[in-house]
Amino acid sequence: MIEIHAVTIDAADPYEIASWWSRATGLPLGDDDNPGDDEIMLRTKQDPFLLFIRVPEGKTVKNRVHLDVNGTEGRTRDEEVERLIGLGASVFDDRRQPDGTGWVTMRDPEGNEFCVCRSQAEREPAV
Repeated sequence: MIEIHAVTIDAADPYEIASWWSRATGLPLGDDDNPGDDEIMLRTKQDPFLLFIRVPEGKTVKNRVHLDVNGTEGRTRDEEVERLIGLGASVFDDRRQPDGTGWVTMRDPEGNEFCVCRSQAEREPAV
């Protein structure tokens, strides 16, 4: 058996993109993380952490692994998409369906894809 310790994301500027993800998720950077560092760890509540590492090449193809996220604090998928656009993300592929199902594939400011799914409340059947 193995445990996943971190999900690693290649980055041109680890500090900047980790800071963006920190604003998007509300999760803090480490106290010893600084601009110019080659590795920045976004501190999740438990493993796995998000690790951003500097790489020399830019992103050129679709991610083989991506994060799926959803809104918290009562925000719907659509509200979360708008909030993330306001933070600098862009919509890549909109897969929302008329019945409310589906997701939105977005890109962070460095072009990494992630999907915004419906919140737990949106997935629960109405009583």
